Amino acid sequence: MADATYTGPMGTEGAAGTLTTADGKPLKAALNAAQSKARWRAFFLVAPLFIFVLFTFVAPIGQLLHRSVHNPGFTTHTDLSTKVETPIMVDLRAWFKDNPRGTEPDEAAYAALVSDLVVLRELKAPGSVGTRINYERSGSRSMFTKAARRAAKLEPPFKEAMLELDEDWADPEMWSAMRGASSAYTGNFYYAALDRTIGLDGGVTQVDPKRQVYVKLFQRTLFLSLLITFVCFVLAYPIAHLLATLPLRYSNLLMIFVLLPFWTSLLVRTTSWMVLLQSQGVVNDALVGSGVLADESRIQMMYNQTGTIVAMVHILLPFMVLPLYSVMRPINPSYVRAARSLGATSWTAFRRIYFPQTVPGIGAGALLVFILAVGYYITPALVGGADGQLISNLIAFHMQKSLNWSLAAALASILLFGVLVLYWLYDRLVGIDNLKLG
Repeated sequence: MADATYTGPMGTEGAAGTLTTADGKPLKAALNAAQSKARWRAFFLVAPLFIFVLFTFVAPIGQLLHRSVHNPGFTTHTDLSTKVETPIMVDLRAWFKDNPRGTEPDEAAYAALVSDLVVLRELKAPGSVGTRINYERSGSRSMFTKAARRAAKLEPPFKEAMLELDEDWADPEMWSAMRGASSAYTGNFYYAALDRTIGLDGGVTQVDPKRQVYVKLFQRTLFLSLLITFVCFVLAYPIAHLLATLPLRYSNLLMIFVLLPFWTSLLVRTTSWMVLLQSQGVVNDALVGSGVLADESRIQMMYNQTGTIVAMVHILLPFMVLPLYSVMRPINPSYVRAARSLGATSWTAFRRIYFPQTVPGIGAGALLVFILAVGYYITPALVGGADGQLISNLIAFHMQKSLNWSLAAALASILLFGVLVLYWLYDRLVGIDNLKLG
């Protein structure tokens, strides 16, 4: 910054004078210009990172939230070749708009349905409409494709004609599902993700207990993630303490073994556990060979929760060790020695002096491991079986197999919201300012 000089006597407004730079500019204006230039320089430095985060993190989450409440499969048909959108099921949607929920479909409703099926046949879109209804009522896709092929030949009375094609057209659940899909924006996918559904009277009810899947999976995911986090903490704490108290030349050598899993493919590590834990695997063979187990009493450690816990603890353990080590390393050992010299036992010195100083590392490691465990997919899919599957596996199923992307987005949104709530609780109880990753 240019040198400031004092010029002029006291001004007419009572000022003691004006400070200017060497080139005669007012000092205040020069400071503002310099600060503005620094702010713009900082903005341009962080702009690439901001744009990257915006397009790779914020935008996908926004699209996820939008997809969870938006599904135009029953209202709009998009020609993939021309990208032209055409409104569909117009007549039936108009009938739903004019008649409140609970109204029994009459001849006018069936006439509107037949009219729309003729249009669907021309647009080659009955499959997409049937798929949309199939999300809420299984078997609907074949009904729509079959009816659309014959709709142009049907004659009044249309209700009897449609029931001759398939008696399920009179099913109230079918009409309730079509009414719910008559708007592109709906909360039905969130209800489904919580094992709820919209009843015939418009109220929210639980689905049949035999079909309740998602809430149990959320509970299992939460329980296993907390258990894996706790086991990682129990195993990582003494390891990190050993690394932090050893001389640097030894701790650096041992740190290589902690970091070694990062240099190995996740798939290789998971399949290695499959070899170790299966019924005829290395662990069971060793137990049988040593006489601990009889050959017919081999332990089932694969394709269940045991396999998921063991494999995920091994994979996520370094994410607990590293934050703990980064916090333990700077702790001065003289604090504990001073406590013991004043009469404290080893346990009291650890509990009152050492452990509280490691709490920020515990919080950081626990958050990191828990968030990773909640969203893990590959390991539970390979070693979990039916009992060890997590909610992430069901999200992947709906994305890849059933193609119910709206339900997958709703499940993912609920999972995201749950993680944010736990993050908020951690901030309220412990304080996010106390979290340390290094």
